[in-house]
Amino acid sequence: MKTRNIFLYILMIFSFLGCEKFLEEEPRALIAPETFFASENDARQAVNGIYGILKNNSIYGQVGLDHFYDNGADIIEPNRSANFVEPIGNYSMNEALADVSVQKMSVSDTWKDLYRIIFSANIIIDRVTGNTAISQDAQIDIIAETTFIRALCYWHITNLWGAAPYYTEPLTIDEVRVLGRTDKETIVNGVLADLQYAQANLQDSYTGDQSGRASKWAAAIIEAKIYMQQKKWQPGLDKCLQIINQSPHTLLPTYAEVFDPSNEYNSEIIWSLDFAKDIRSQFEEGTVREDGTLAAAFGNGNWRPSMFSPRLRDEPKNSSERSALAAALNERGEAFNGTGLQVASKDFAEKFPLNDLRRPLNIADTYLGFELNFPYMPKFWNLDVNNSPRFNHSDNRLVFRMADVYLMAAECENEINGPANAYQYIHPIRQRAYNTQAEWELVGLSQQEFREAIYDERKWELAGECFRRYDLIRWGILLDVVQNLEYRFWKPNENIKPFHVLLPIPLQELELNPALLDADPTNNGYR
Repeated sequence: MKTRNIFLYILMIFSFLGCEKFLEEEPRALIAPETFFASENDARQAVNGIYGILKNNSIYGQVGLDHFYDNGADIIEPNRSANFVEPIGNYSMNEALADVSVQKMSVSDTWKDLYRIIFSANIIIDRVTGNTAISQDAQIDIIAETTFIRALCYWHITNLWGAAPYYTEPLTIDEVRVLGRTDKETIVNGVLADLQYAQANLQDSYTGDQSGRASKWAAAIIEAKIYMQQKKWQPGLDKCLQIINQSPHTLLPTYAEVFDPSNEYNSEIIWSLDFAKDIRSQFEEGTVREDGTLAAAFGNGNWRPSMFSPRLRDEPKNSSERSALAAALNERGEAFNGTGLQVASKDFAEKFPLNDLRRPLNIADTYLGFELNFPYMPKFWNLDVNNSPRFNHSDNRLVFRMADVYLMAAECENEINGPANAYQYIHPIRQRAYNTQAEWELVGLSQQEFREAIYDERKWELAGECFRRYDLIRWGILLDVVQNLEYRFWKPNENIKPFHVLLPIPLQELELNPALLDADPTNNGYR
């Protein structure tokens, strides 16, 4: 499903023209409620369109979900006092700051785009169901894929805001703008039903020009995560073992292979979003004019590698060697032309085991013999100046992978029966991370000791992959962890409060729809 194949056609269906508030948007900014699909191709392109929104800066394209799932924890920090990271990373967030959009990466942008997808997904499902212009098999496939994407968005919404507006019908904008908040349990039950439908009807995998589509196993891993959130350990374990034993996905022999940009659809990756170099979509707000020409350098272009890649103005530590570093990079066809904004946190860099083979992929404080100012995370780098220039990367966005499932299985088994049978799931992850059995093998741990080993193992294995705050929150230890850390910038350890496990609904949304305060006048504790 390469990005370059879909944009011209979709432009006939969608147009994002000056939309600033979801509840104020006209139907032209979404799929119109009266949309009719005259063919299977019409519907397929509409589904591709909502994938396009998933790639926006506000969700998976740039910093988006990184804000909420990684910053403000114990793995990632900015390398400078960046204004759009500060409210999350420093726990200074409030309703007004939630509306401040820097290149479509605010709390408000994420809220709007998640609901934009839901609004359109509901219409797609309604217009495909029973459509005689589309075969029965195609109807089921399209509905299953759209249902999965809707479930994904509601899952993120419940993680970030808890109770929230919830609807699965093709409502109009006027109907949406008066919805109050539905309790989290009801939403999650709906998400589980959607995920189960998706698993029953999506394929095991997609290849070729269909690569990048979510398979049934992407739905399965979210279902397992929800059970673990609910502390339903046996259903969580059962779902993890189903993925391990029945899916086509396997662990790769080495950690480095997982992140090889030349092998983006390797067997360990359950789902990654497909990006293409030199392509801009009308869904990438602020990048495409009405005539289809590129309007600005800052679009999606999968910024994420640029956020993690160093910028030469910061490096090396000895600034007098900057020209020599630039020359050494140039000789390899490389450049430090990223923003360098996302680096390993001070605590993470200091505590990452020195004998762990994953360390060089997560902590780089030297490069080509030059000492660096900051500890970067090279597993997300792409320094190739020709194939991956700044802000114009083809690198996929990794969402879910198999190592996560093994660690989830280990956690579930430990919570059910203790560690005796849980070692078999954590050991394959550790075995490829160390040179000797004496280093990787865990023995004789109590249930609590194994639990704490999982806390660390998920940190080392899944660093920067948008799970850390989610994990710390579901374990109930976010506050303790953050309060006991030292940070480079700001004082999140002093600022964090118990209510920071959720985000505020943005002020603009509250002004447009006061019903959002009916169920909780405190707005998740922010007023």
